[in-house]
Amino acid sequence: MKKIAVIGSSGGHLFVLGGKDPQGLLDEIIRQSQAAGFEVTHVAFVAASSSMDHITEKTTARLFTQSDSGPVSSQPASLEEVNMLARAASEKIAAAIRGREVDALILVSADPKDLNKEVIAAAAEMKIPVAGTGGTSISDARALGANVISASGTTGTTNRSRAVGYISAFAGEWKTKYTPVIGKTIEADTGNIWSRINFRSIMMSSLPGFIAMALILAIGKIPALSPTIGPLFDKLIAALPVIVAVVAAKQVSGLDEVGIVAGVVAGVLSTDGGILGGIVGGIGAGILASYLLNWSFRMRFPATTASLIAGGISGLLSGLLVYLILAPITLWLGNGIRSLIETAIAFNPVIAGAVAGVLIWPAIIGGVYHAAILPIVLLEMEQTGYSFLGAIDMTGLVMVSAGITLANIIAPKQKSEASVALPGFLVNIGFGTFVEAAYPFMFADKRVFGSALFAAMVSGALCGLFNARGTAYVPSIVAPGLSNNPTGFLIAMLAALVIACGLTIFFNKTAANRNLREPSE
Repeated sequence: MKKIAVIGSSGGHLFVLGGKDPQGLLDEIIRQSQAAGFEVTHVAFVAASSSMDHITEKTTARLFTQSDSGPVSSQPASLEEVNMLARAASEKIAAAIRGREVDALILVSADPKDLNKEVIAAAAEMKIPVAGTGGTSISDARALGANVISASGTTGTTNRSRAVGYISAFAGEWKTKYTPVIGKTIEADTGNIWSRINFRSIMMSSLPGFIAMALILAIGKIPALSPTIGPLFDKLIAALPVIVAVVAAKQVSGLDEVGIVAGVVAGVLSTDGGILGGIVGGIGAGILASYLLNWSFRMRFPATTASLIAGGISGLLSGLLVYLILAPITLWLGNGIRSLIETAIAFNPVIAGAVAGVLIWPAIIGGVYHAAILPIVLLEMEQTGYSFLGAIDMTGLVMVSAGITLANIIAPKQKSEASVALPGFLVNIGFGTFVEAAYPFMFADKRVFGSALFAAMVSGALCGLFNARGTAYVPSIVAPGLSNNPTGFLIAMLAALVIACGLTIFFNKTAANRNLREPSE
């Protein structure tokens, strides 16, 4: 196994590009090294409390070194004191290089003329490969005779892209197969970019953008604010494809800021395709960003150039693909899904709402909700800011869960259950989420489970009757204001709460009475 040493500092410009997170920076290098089958055995990294470009007498620092369990930090001290420790640690690394205990060296905004001079001299003597970032320090290392095989500035880079650049250079030098990883651990990462495409995760992560749109819609209905706030709704609708594209590109590429930039470029060009177009554009940008970054490093491009190519070109190519070819298709698919829902509601809104209410609990328990229903909810919200299935979510799930938990606060089977139910009730009412709080009570008593289905069915039918659209994931007192029919939606919400609560109290009391009548053993 090839052994690698890391020396350097949190740097000047580097400080704002990941250097202020020394643990994350070093962990990323170690993770990528492990992915290539290498081992980081020595570290001497000075982490300052501020950028090295703005050092004052108050600047403190810590020295990170390598232990058997990973990077460890010294106690904070003055920069001068930590530099003395770093000089001693660097001398030990120099000795290890001369003792053939180190096969390669990584420079991260290092100081070849002072603190790290002895290490660079040892690396030059032993002719081990050196990779690094920090324009001035790399130039100084070259001047001292170091065998620099990969060099770059820090502009446009991230902790991940720099680490991938270092390890790609060594993998190429040693003819070793290397696939960058994005997981927190090697075991958590499959190395297969296609496995990182997860529509459920993309939609869930994008949900705050849709809630913001719904809030703007509600505020825009206030007469005094309508002229000012009203037009913002259309702007947010236009931004939704960009939001989902950014999320998709970041998740699929695993390249943090590089993926975000690629997603923005792709999303802006994918707006004509709706949110499905944004998702397609973002996924394409994420895939291309990963491949282009790896290709750039194989071509021995500097990390800055590789990041610029990955972030800019991938977003441009994927966005143009959607803009020129795929936008009409994705827009048609989105409209088609909405049309199917509207057709079902038009046929018989009461039955459609009742059926949706009955099915939504099995859907969330079976894991179908987030994978299938939530994306449809967001597709509905894309045009109007509220959704029929979103209303069923709030009434049939959130308010039913709130009703069941409220019942177990008022009349629990056992006193201990009240303390379990209270947090769930408060979160459901206060934030419009955490329907799982009702699970313990539903699964413990089939009659309570049946009550949940019945309450959801009735509230769903009322949503259909009043043609009420809405959304969940917002406080219950706010939800009616985000509906096209606040009064009808409020009635459906209260019906779900009261029915679920009343039936659960009844079943709890009958269960308690039955236990009292049973003879003791």
